[in-house]
Amino acid sequence: MSDSTIAMNPRTPEVNRHLTVVDRRRTRDSSEQRRRATAVVYCEANFGAIDGKTANGLVRHSEKYRIVSVIDSQKAGLDAGAVLGERPNGVPICCDLADALAQVGDLPDYFIFGMAPASGMLSSHERGLVLEAIDLGMNVVNGLHEFLNDDPVFAAASAAKNVRILDVRKPRAKKDLRLFSGRIAEVACPRIAVLGTDCAIGKRTTATILARALNDCGVKTVLVGTGQTGLIQGARYGVSLDAIPSQFCAGELEATILEAFEGENPDVIVIEGQGALSHPAYSTSSFILRGSCPDAVVLQHAPRRVNRCDFEHMAMPSPADEINLIQLFANTKVIGLTLNHENMTDVEVSAAITRYEAELGVPTTDALTRDPQRLLEMVLLAFPELKRVAGTQ
Repeated sequence: MSDSTIAMNPRTPEVNRHLTVVDRRRTRDSSEQRRRATAVVYCEANFGAIDGKTANGLVRHSEKYRIVSVIDSQKAGLDAGAVLGERPNGVPICCDLADALAQVGDLPDYFIFGMAPASGMLSSHERGLVLEAIDLGMNVVNGLHEFLNDDPVFAAASAAKNVRILDVRKPRAKKDLRLFSGRIAEVACPRIAVLGTDCAIGKRTTATILARALNDCGVKTVLVGTGQTGLIQGARYGVSLDAIPSQFCAGELEATILEAFEGENPDVIVIEGQGALSHPAYSTSSFILRGSCPDAVVLQHAPRRVNRCDFEHMAMPSPADEINLIQLFANTKVIGLTLNHENMTDVEVSAAITRYEAELGVPTTDALTRDPQRLLEMVLLAFPELKRVAGTQ
């Protein structure tokens, strides 16, 4: 399943084994979660859907915030984990802010706007809701293209209540933006970009699971975020590429990867993808390929998605076509395919894995319903030198 789509698939023993691994990880992380800032996520009429990908991603994974509730009146009363097709996680979905606060008890530290509408702007109703949260004394996390700190009304309200507004997408001042320098060649470890055949298809989720699987086996891996959701989740290194003037996109990403390499000395750097290289509405994939000069690419695809998101007359490309385009565009190699299982049964996912491996000649898996070991094997097959670090031969 993608960050953005509800999946109600029957669980096979393999899926249950994977979920048990997830449960153990959640138990291991529970004490750390309690130390994180608390947050309620607003996602009216969009939780589990494409435009709710920020909320979906935060419920699945957040290093920075402990999500205590989600606001979506259409799914009020349900468990957020269950709505995403996973095991219940105890995060309630509430009908409005008052309901969310009543269920939580204590005032959350943050109000997160958890939707990514195509307009990138707040509606008049949403403006009022954010101002209400500020008036209650909640800090605000805003991932939209509309920067609330630049709005006199929001600036005055936050100053009056002594709260912070975090405009996650806002780039640094133009005088501080960096051009591509070619220093990406100094990054000695493998750089793996997770790209896709469409937007909102699960690239960030797959990149997160891949980075975690590598770290869990001893291969030190840093995930570089390239969008607002990854930054909100707490990526230590990242830049929201779609808010940066195009002249500086490749340079800003290159500089961020250099910072990660020099600051962490990792064995692998994973770069989150955006959009799709073949998609005419997005240019971010091209900047990611140019700025990171990846040694390898993992491609994410939704077999049952017929049309591009928000473009009903634009057919989805085949994985083979996207792979050919990527490898023609950049000096890199696609080392594996990962699937978004929206609208698929588990049996259909297994059949698709078998079919694509035969058709494309690369390892194929579903990061959410299959063992993360399969992602690890995908990388170790492409970079066998990492087996020594991972302790496998």
